[in-house]
Amino acid sequence: MNESSRSMTHSNASIISMLQRFSDIFSMLLGMMLVGYISHQQIGLVHGIVALICLVLFQMIGGMTDFYRSWRGVSFRLELQFLLRNWLLSVIFTAGIIAFINEINITIKFYALWSFFSLVLFVFFRTLIRVILGHLRKVGYNNREVVMIGDLASGVHLAESIKNAPWLGLNLVGYFSTTGKVQGYDKLDMNHLGDIDALIAQVNKNNIDRVYIALPMEQSKEINYILSALADSTCTVMLIPDIFTFNVLHSRSEMIYGVPVISLYDTPMSGVNMVLKRIEDIIFSTCILLFISPVLLTIALIIKITSPGPVLFKQLRYGIDGRAIKVWKFRSMSVMENGDKVIQAKKGDSRITPFGGLLRRTSLDELPQFFNVIKGDMSIVGPRPHAVAHNEQYRKLIKGYMLRHKMKPGITGWAQINGWRGETDVLEKMEKRVEYDLYYIQNWSLWMDLKIIFLTVFKGFINKSAY
Repeated sequence: MNESSRSMTHSNASIISMLQRFSDIFSMLLGMMLVGYISHQQIGLVHGIVALICLVLFQMIGGMTDFYRSWRGVSFRLELQFLLRNWLLSVIFTAGIIAFINEINITIKFYALWSFFSLVLFVFFRTLIRVILGHLRKVGYNNREVVMIGDLASGVHLAESIKNAPWLGLNLVGYFSTTGKVQGYDKLDMNHLGDIDALIAQVNKNNIDRVYIALPMEQSKEINYILSALADSTCTVMLIPDIFTFNVLHSRSEMIYGVPVISLYDTPMSGVNMVLKRIEDIIFSTCILLFISPVLLTIALIIKITSPGPVLFKQLRYGIDGRAIKVWKFRSMSVMENGDKVIQAKKGDSRITPFGGLLRRTSLDELPQFFNVIKGDMSIVGPRPHAVAHNEQYRKLIKGYMLRHKMKPGITGWAQINGWRGETDVLEKMEKRVEYDLYYIQNWSLWMDLKIIFLTVFKGFINKSAY
């Protein structure tokens, strides 16, 4: 492929981005026209202002989340998740702005229908763009000849993904290696093309558009040699980071003054994710508190009548990033331990009040924590907060234990709905709880939160391990 062809493939990403932006703008305007036609309403200046506000917000959020980019190599499901998240935020923020501007008079029904129709059109045009690009790449337009060098498992996984998605327009020519044939590549029926010198010779023939380097960090000399040799070519070189050598919690890349950095132990709660999670917490906790307020008052009254002491118990816990917070609970014991030594409740524990036993078995003692959620110290879904004394104990015994504090503690969590709650009388039980907590952080999404909230109703409240 000659130089002009390569520059065209680079510019195509900008063309695709432009198509995405225009299709989104067109979807919003067409959606408003359709709702006006269906509801027999005249589309006027007020509707135009609403559309403009939402459009500006949608484009701003799209810029923050890198939404307008080439989605080559990314699943359509993930693209739709970004689309739904960005549109939901735009609709919510626009509704907030409308509420503060008295001059904008638009019905809730019209606004809801417009939001829905626009979303349907977004999906339609995004699908259409994908189908057209996939067809063009299948017939040879904007295709790229690519090769792999190295035997990292992540490189084999990438090669398999490319093989299974011909619509990407990436023609996998074969692989090179420093150790001879690689079993993982051979299983994919890939051609072994030789060693590093053979790679350089092939690139110099101008037959290769992109090289993926999948070598471990120990082979830094070989990587430097490849980079030095390929600097004299027009081939694009992509380095697959060897980060999977480590137990990565949540990884992302960023540029700091031109220096690329990759995080290994990070939180998914940054940028739009943090805003979306907070909106989820406020909406759900407010609705739940309004719904359960009679239950809260009844429980408080029974506690006051059946045992001496305060109704609520505030216990010190670690919040996000290990910051101390005070978690609210209904008092279920005759003592309120909150020091350097906290003894976990056991079956038949004499400290538990008669009514407290019922509260603990049904998790009703946790209900006041919805106020912690409103306050911002906790989230509805997240790793359950442990006593400070237990944190200090287990951080020395379980590798990666403190990484569970990279998210706000939750009222319910992935570990709880999978049965890992209650007394941790043996180390293995706490290890499993931490394992599930870290899995949640690594795989967090809004949909996962909704799934956990739904399953909590059926399997998260009552558990045989809770005393």
